Order: sequence, then C-alpha cells, then structure tokens
Amino acid sequence: MMRLASRYKELEARFATMAGWSTTTRLYSLLRWRTMHEALGRSELPPVPPLVQVVPENIPTDNRFTNEIVRNNRAFLRDSRMEGPTANPFGLDHPPPQGTITSDGPFKDCFHVRRAGHSNNGMYLLKTDNSDHLIQAWCEHSLDNGGWTVLQKRKDGSVNFFRNWENYKKGFGNIDGEHWLGLDNIFNLAKQGDYKLMVELEDWTGKKVYAEYSSFYLEPESEGYKLRLGTYQGNAGDSFSSNNGKQFTTLDRDRDEFSGNCAHFHKGGWWYNACGQTNLNGVWYSGGVYRSKFQDGIFWAAYGGGFYSLKSVRLMIRPID
Repeated sequence: MMRLASRYKELEARFATMAGWSTTTRLYSLLRWRTMHEALGRSELPPVPPLVQVVPENIPTDNRFTNEIVRNNRAFLRDSRMEGPTANPFGLDHPPPQGTITSDGPFKDCFHVRRAGHSNNGMYLLKTDNSDHLIQAWCEHSLDNGGWTVLQKRKDGSVNFFRNWENYKKGFGNIDGEHWLGLDNIFNLAKQGDYKLMVELEDWTGKKVYAEYSSFYLEPESEGYKLRLGTYQGNAGDSFSSNNGKQFTTLDRDRDEFSGNCAHFHKGGWWYNACGQTNLNGVWYSGGVYRSKFQDGIFWAAYGGGFYSLKSVRLMIRPID
C-alpha cells in the first residue's frame, strides 16, 4: 500500500511539471507572436475608415431600411451576383444615344450651347480647346439660367459605379441617364477657363438642395486629377471642402489619405480624403436609410448623414459669371 501511494505521488509530481512546462510554452509562443506582429506594424484587425459622425437635424420619415441595390429596375441582394458594367457609350464603336437635341456644333461647353440659342435640356456634342476629341454631354438649361455641363448623374442605380481607373478616366454610363463624363473630359473642360461647380442633391421626399463652389478644376492625370475647389455657398451644407486638394482614388489605384483603400470600403471612385464626408459615386440604395457594414451609399454627410443614401445627384459646371 505504501509503495502504491509513493508511485501515485511520483506520477502527480511529473504531471504537474509537464503541465507547468506546457503553460510556459504557450505563454512564450503568445508573447513571440505578439512581438512579431508589433515589429511588422500589424494589428489583429484590418484598418477600416472612420464612420461619418455627422447627425443630420432632419431625416425624411417615409424611408425604409433595405439591403437591396437597385439596378435596371430589378432588385439584387447585396451578396448576390450582379450584372457586368454597363457598356461605355463614349467609344466610336457604340451608336450615339437617342434624343440628341441638335446636329449643330460641336460646342466648347454647355454655356456655349446656351449662347448659341439652344434652351432645351439634352445631349449636345462638345469639343474642348486644343483637342480633336468629341464629347457627348448632357446640358442643363432649366436651372439658374442654364448653361450647365453635367459631369455626373445618379438617379436609379442602373449603372455600376464601382469601377477601375481606366473607366473613371474615360467615362461610362448613359448620357441621358446615369453616367460619369470621364476624368480626362472633365479636366479638359475645366481648363478652358474659370468654372464653378454646382452639386444638386435630391432626398427621398423629393426635396432638392444645392452646394455651389466658386471655382473648380482638376490637376492633370500625372497629379492624380487632384481636385481644386473654391468657397462654398448653398443650403446642402459643405461636405466637399474636406476633399479639396485630394487625388482621385479607384479600386485599383489608391491615392487617398487612409491607410487602406477608401474605394474598396465606399464602393466607388472619388477624391477621397480619409475617407471623407461625401460619396456621390457609391452604391444607389432605394429608400434612403440603409444598412451596411461600411458607409458605401450615395451620401452627403451634412445632408442626411453617412447612412442616408440620396435618391438623385448631379455634378455640373459652368463658367464663372
């Protein structure tokens, strides 16, 4: 009996030693893992952009929560497969869009169109100074005496805006619907003289507000089409000045101030800061307030906040009066 008790104590001591060794080893391994990650400058979680903290005073009461992205009048769940990008209408291999107002031109810009006596909204042919490239653009003549060249339009989610650098450079979409005129075209238009920018925002109650900037132009592609804005005035609130001086970022070309790529989080291309107070090329959500892990809707933080996706948006330029 004494021999059995002695043997039990021997086994107990050996097990305790092994258990202590195992705990020490685990602690050592954990310490080594943490030291290694700190040396590499990594964190346990990947960096994510800060959420927009602006809380709007008024949010329309008839909006609904949704996880749907509306494209071509059909609803797709966020994680489902979507259709491919809309064909680029700016190339010569595509027929011109229907509804072009006149065969006159080409014109320098839409202000030139207005001065030539055309007062109907619609598509016109433009050609900028020192360029042989023709541009199809939508001219807005019913707003503030007309003459506005539309650079971007969102209204129904029919066009995918989560695109690469080349697409954003050349332009995409449908001129009589959702489209992006192209960074190269915007650069060439704005360098012809002194232009101002008008941003038109519409919420889901049908209310429209405006943000106007006293000057607007872009740096060349070699500078990342850096944004240059003047002073703000309007009733939408200023959510764009924080992007002033920033280069354009797309899913395949990261030029923003954030450690990650803002285009990946916000699902668009834009003059992101880190990542900014506006995302007008984001996902078109139906209904206004939306649920998403990241703020990837079409938002203007000063008007609705980061989780209110606007119904329609237009960016327009016109020569300074």
